[in-house]
Amino acid sequence: MFLGFRKRRTPGGTFALRVAAPLGIGLGAMIVGTMPARSADETANQDVENVVVTATKRNESLQKVPLAVSVVDGEQAAQENLNNLNDISSIVPSLNFRNGASNKDQGLFIRGMGTVTTSPGAEPSVSTVIDGVALDRPGQATLDLLDVERIEVLRGPQGTLFGKNASAGVVNIVTQQPTEEAHGYGDVSYFGGGDEFRAKAGVSGALVPGKAKGLLSVLSSDYGGNVTNVYNGDKVNGYDHNGARTKIELTPSDTFRVLFAADYLHSRETIPSGVISSTNITYPGGVTTANPAFANLISPVQASAGNTNINTNTNTHADDDNGGVSAQLDWSIGNHTLTSISAYRKWKNGQLQDFDRTSSSLNKQIVDHGELDFDQISQELRLASPTGQFLEYVTGLYYLHTVDDEVYSRTDTATSGTVNNGTARYGTRGDNYSAFGEATFNFTDDFRGIAGARVIRDELSYYHGRVSTAADTGISASSPYATGNTSDLGYADRVGLQYDLTRKATTYVTYSHGYKGPAYNVFFNMVPSTQGAALKAETSNSYEIGLKTKTLEDRLLFNAALFHTTFDNYQANFPNLVNGAVVTNLINAGQVSSRGFEADFTAKPCKQLTFTGNLAATDARIDHTLVTPKNWPINGEPLPFTPKWKTNLRADYRIPVNEDYAITLGTNYRWQSKVQYDLSESPDTIQKAYGIWDADISLNNLASSWRITLLAKNVLDKTYSSYLQSSGATSTSGTAGYVYRWVPRDAERYFGINLRKDF
Repeated sequence: MFLGFRKRRTPGGTFALRVAAPLGIGLGAMIVGTMPARSADETANQDVENVVVTATKRNESLQKVPLAVSVVDGEQAAQENLNNLNDISSIVPSLNFRNGASNKDQGLFIRGMGTVTTSPGAEPSVSTVIDGVALDRPGQATLDLLDVERIEVLRGPQGTLFGKNASAGVVNIVTQQPTEEAHGYGDVSYFGGGDEFRAKAGVSGALVPGKAKGLLSVLSSDYGGNVTNVYNGDKVNGYDHNGARTKIELTPSDTFRVLFAADYLHSRETIPSGVISSTNITYPGGVTTANPAFANLISPVQASAGNTNINTNTNTHADDDNGGVSAQLDWSIGNHTLTSISAYRKWKNGQLQDFDRTSSSLNKQIVDHGELDFDQISQELRLASPTGQFLEYVTGLYYLHTVDDEVYSRTDTATSGTVNNGTARYGTRGDNYSAFGEATFNFTDDFRGIAGARVIRDELSYYHGRVSTAADTGISASSPYATGNTSDLGYADRVGLQYDLTRKATTYVTYSHGYKGPAYNVFFNMVPSTQGAALKAETSNSYEIGLKTKTLEDRLLFNAALFHTTFDNYQANFPNLVNGAVVTNLINAGQVSSRGFEADFTAKPCKQLTFTGNLAATDARIDHTLVTPKNWPINGEPLPFTPKWKTNLRADYRIPVNEDYAITLGTNYRWQSKVQYDLSESPDTIQKAYGIWDADISLNNLASSWRITLLAKNVLDKTYSSYLQSSGATSTSGTAGYVYRWVPRDAERYFGINLRKDF
């Protein structure tokens, strides 16, 4: 890790100095620096400085924003082989990730709240925003992060400024901007544990000095994987990614700026549909049902908590094309700024999955194939007042139009050779209209009030039809073509007070109301006649008290927050059996709540040594629901994907060698308590508590702007699962099931090297 400075050109044309401290996450920030060409002695400051964020749609000091925000430096994260939001969630205590065999099946959770569904008729509770453009589907944002400047994680409802699908929080991704001065870089990495190779390069500079500048970045990466398919000897659980991003910024005058951006990423993921971790199912009453027949079917694979082998005859994989274009226009009108962001995004996803997870002819073979085609068009228009006056505000209008078309097929081949199949064609159309605004009232220099609201109009429709040869395992009977539509008028709001105790310490208290619109559970086995009713809108009420402070002559930064959030009509997936196969249904699960405490610190006892740490204590529980399948009571039980305790600690020691060279020694330890992965509260889908220790050493040549880093990941070789799922069982005395796991990248120890050169 390095403490450093980055010169950044602001939209108005002046240069600002961004100061970043080493890794530190929590309420205040995870702040890490970059490596400009400065001497080793010059970069060794003893102050812990702030970063600028856009969490309030303005450039504002992180320490002054009355929100719980974490900030991850994109370049530093990539250096540590943290390349997507799944990786980032491992080091941000309040952010958690739901894995899956395709990014279509993945999702984010903040403070225990998130939406798990593959239905195109439902939005996530955690909104992902890239350069001001909100992504409607969670799968659009779970691939490689290319040329990212920073990632801001905003916790709690953020609907007033970021939209309706932010009832639990926002992940705001800000990518690098074009520079006036010519700049380029090359970055290559190699990591063991599956032969992972990553290469990035970029150039930026003036096209017409003072009037136009551009940026182009490219990415290519390949990873063989850390799971072996004994059926054919292939390595799986890997990927192949290739992408590019370009931006052109025009400044025809001092009062007008245009930024055109385009990005594209093609990906193939070979994530298996599940690695068998147990052939037993344990029931809440303590009864364990064994499944020795299935254990024989997957032989020679031995089911265990650390198993990294599969035995399947279908090469499960997903192909993904994800990209878009946008145009941001900024006008200075007197002391006000008018901003327009127009965007179009395209997402295509195809997946092939081995549903039965075996290769034996003695077992029914079930293969799934899905194709997704998704488009979204959005337009945001907002007006920002000048700062430094009694009333400061941001207000605007927003429109989003989405079109989703999908085809999903399942083929069942019995041991007798009989083949049954079903094919469903379905999709959704959505429109969102909203008006929003948030204001700050500066009653005094030290005392402020905050008030904001968003009024939202949702319109959503679906179509669905399925043709099946016969009802079979995981296949419902044919369903005629059907349609449905719904609409809703909702709102989000936020009010609060902020008081500066001193020049470097501020406190705040806020109340927020969040809203996520109505939904349809549109999926392969949908039966519109019984499942075609729209789900009610999900709403939340959140209270938060926070403290942000720096002390000991700016050598210690300490931030903390207490929060309590209640969700009504919580939209969640619940497992159900269809002809003996587990499927999930999106339902209004009832009322849930989350309460807890978050804290972080960054300390520099001397110029060379930096300590950072953060903690999230989250009690997220199901308060009330009528859903009790198989007589499994879930009231009072924890929400999935949310450990009660999660922490991250880091130390960095910087050793100046001479005027040009410096060595940095870094070590990081993250730990979390046990976590439940299934809303049905199965005892088999609990990941026990675990801790991961990483270490790195870097040699930095500041004069020539190059760096070499050696990394050791999961030094103690601790095995864990990033997701566990039960195949289910019909009863305690009936058909037995099994449990399968998702194997994370760092499920075992591996080493790597990163080389970077700036020019």
